[in-house]
Amino acid sequence: MSAPELATRPTPFQRVRRPFQRIPAKYVPLLATLSLFLTMFTVGSVHYPNFGTGQVFLNLFVDNEFLLVVAVGMTFVILTGGIDLSVGSVVSLSTLVLAELVQHGWSPFLAFAVVLLIGSTLGFAMGCIIHYFEIQPFIVTLAGLFLARGLCYAITVNSYPITQSTYVSLAEQSINLPGGFYITAGTAVALVAVVIAIYVLHFTRLGRSVYAVGGNQQSALLMGLPVARTKIAVYTISGFCAALGGILLSFYMLSGSGSLAVGMELDAIAAVVIGGGSLSGGEGSILGALVGAMLMTEIKTGCTHAGLSVWVQEMITGAIIVVAVALDRLRHRRGAD
Repeated sequence: MSAPELATRPTPFQRVRRPFQRIPAKYVPLLATLSLFLTMFTVGSVHYPNFGTGQVFLNLFVDNEFLLVVAVGMTFVILTGGIDLSVGSVVSLSTLVLAELVQHGWSPFLAFAVVLLIGSTLGFAMGCIIHYFEIQPFIVTLAGLFLARGLCYAITVNSYPITQSTYVSLAEQSINLPGGFYITAGTAVALVAVVIAIYVLHFTRLGRSVYAVGGNQQSALLMGLPVARTKIAVYTISGFCAALGGILLSFYMLSGSGSLAVGMELDAIAAVVIGGGSLSGGEGSILGALVGAMLMTEIKTGCTHAGLSVWVQEMITGAIIVVAVALDRLRHRRGAD
């Protein structure tokens, strides 16, 4: 064998590493989060026999169906390099408006339409302000947070139970699965929202524009992409998803209150970041947000089984967020080098 051939021939170490090098860097955070999720579920199943049952796994979806939907909307926003701090307040406002309308004899389905219109309108308005007035999303959506929460307490400071028979029937509707397992109708709605969002992001022009704007807005403009429409669209989608999350939360709580969903915006952001989303924009996925939300729920479930306090749960979640953000920054810094 000639010298040039020997020089280009891979060493045994290089041959071993090659399969791992085929994994795109953008998928590494998602795979790491998924591995952590599976590891924690396995450890929990070993230590706590009831933890590893199929229904407990399904309950990771059932107990956080509303967070899944809100995280879907947040993914669109973060992919463009933005952020939406108003979603928790919009969720709360949605539950309260639903309770008020249903209590006054409105059809639940008509009330759903009104709530979704309110959420979408708020998101659309914030998107317009962010783009056309060139104000930071943090400031605009923080104002949206105070506006929506203020509207809640302007309507009432009380909590309204939802007792209408049709509404209660919808909320308690379940879908039976093989093996005696079940999910709620709200969980099915959340999973459908996830599937639709995956399709939109990966198989439509809007989805390609979202990734392009988040990757480099100036390049997206030079390519002729509709940057204005894309940025406004993602905040409208986020508002819609927040309102839909409010509907699912009202199913879960069977009540509406201005004190619900406090801090949910942070949970949604955490789910996206833990699932591999970059706060710089351009990177992330709906599947990653789903896994991130499930991991957060799994931490809470595991801590509950272990008898740990809620503060320990928050500390563990916070530590995972810091590690995820630090690894993301380190990955981008190495890529720049």
